[in-house]
Amino acid sequence: MTLQLHDTMSRELVAVEPIDPGHIRMYTCGPTVWNRVHIGNFRTFIFEDVLRRWLDRRFANNVTHVMNLTDVDDRIIKNAVAHGHSLDEETAQWIAAFEEDRDTLGIRPAHHYPRATEYIEQMVDLIERLEHAGAAYRADGSYYFHIAAFPAYGKLSGASAEGLVAGASGRIDADDYTKEDVRDFALWKAVGPDEIGWDTRIGRGHPGWHIECSAMSMALLGESFDIHCGGVDNIFPHHENEIAQSEAATGKRFVRIWCHSQHLRVSGEKMAKRVGNFATVREVLDEGASAASLRYLLAARTHYRKPLEYSDELLSDSNAAVQRLVDFQTRIAGLPTVEEAGNADDAVLASVRGMRIGFEEAMDDDLNVPEAMGIVFSGLRDVNRVLDTGAVSAETQRTLQHLLNEIDGVLGVLALVARDPQAAPDAEEQRWLDQRAAARAARDFAQSDHLRIQLASRGIEVEDTPQGQRWKRISPRRG
Repeated sequence: MTLQLHDTMSRELVAVEPIDPGHIRMYTCGPTVWNRVHIGNFRTFIFEDVLRRWLDRRFANNVTHVMNLTDVDDRIIKNAVAHGHSLDEETAQWIAAFEEDRDTLGIRPAHHYPRATEYIEQMVDLIERLEHAGAAYRADGSYYFHIAAFPAYGKLSGASAEGLVAGASGRIDADDYTKEDVRDFALWKAVGPDEIGWDTRIGRGHPGWHIECSAMSMALLGESFDIHCGGVDNIFPHHENEIAQSEAATGKRFVRIWCHSQHLRVSGEKMAKRVGNFATVREVLDEGASAASLRYLLAARTHYRKPLEYSDELLSDSNAAVQRLVDFQTRIAGLPTVEEAGNADDAVLASVRGMRIGFEEAMDDDLNVPEAMGIVFSGLRDVNRVLDTGAVSAETQRTLQHLLNEIDGVLGVLALVARDPQAAPDAEEQRWLDQRAAARAARDFAQSDHLRIQLASRGIEVEDTPQGQRWKRISPRRG
């Protein structure tokens, strides 16, 4: 089966067929490093990580992945001025925080992390190409993209620029704006001699947000490449503007497949800093969640093109799913084996084949991780029933281990459990947690306290809150 992804441009499933045979070139919009990234952003980054892992599998690791770091925009400049910092000083802490959270959630590093401030010359070159093509103009020392010169504007988002004539659309200097604001957007913003900026042959200034990604992606991946990803809020204006300025400059198709993940929501509302309903990775883990459970929630609870409602209950369910994988991994490692198990081997190997085929088909069908994991858990139930009846051969045991490694090579949670001091509880610890919750509900405080002591002996600290029992591991799990 051929890997197919939903292309935002065509609104259809499209086969992933590299422009350069056998080599996938992928660009993903990274963070704007003005603050710590929240878990809503990491929903997109986790989707992109799972896609990267599956592409590595499908194309024998012949994938080039670029993720930009936006280290200059209006917010960053405002903060740097307020704090008396250079841009590097202002952004260093937030880049380090992003890298820490990325590693905490087991996201594979991109091959390149270009910073906008390192590609000013390439941006100036692109602006000059656009001016020469009649798609950019200078006004009051700044440069703007001339939307009316690009009739295909709006083909990604559906934003209509019909009827625009030279100068009629007005200009907009903000980096972000609403879907109704289809106007000529800033490519280069002129600044005074004492303001943060760069002295270039087109004047002193700093780049607009949109020109950054076009210049960096084309410098590292070429003028046309295979896949461009981001969250749905990037579709307009950012990705629409990337397409316009890139294709107006080169005359070539910019990107073959556009992939966008939906929002993470809280109580039906998009998680966002401007709303104030956000949580960071560190905050979620400090409240007792494991990195593996948070990663599972963001990767596998809902298809990436559907909104995901974040809740403590869903996080708990995700923890339980991770624990099922951990328990199976533990069971496999401790299986008694025989030289040949006959029917038991045949039954287990049939389930393994079914899981492998089903997992691959679901992943090839627009990266359907929830369906893939449903197939896996159904297969594990079947295998467990067989294992309950007796031993299997050592070869079958190795096949099960290999299967689990294959699955987690894409899902990426068991590796986090293995290294995380706040790993999911083992089966006995989970039973004690469940028994303690029941004891609290029955107001059997003596039993509750006894179980608290038992859990503490395993390095698990329990806290009772109005929302129920919370736990966190304060020392690594034994053995």
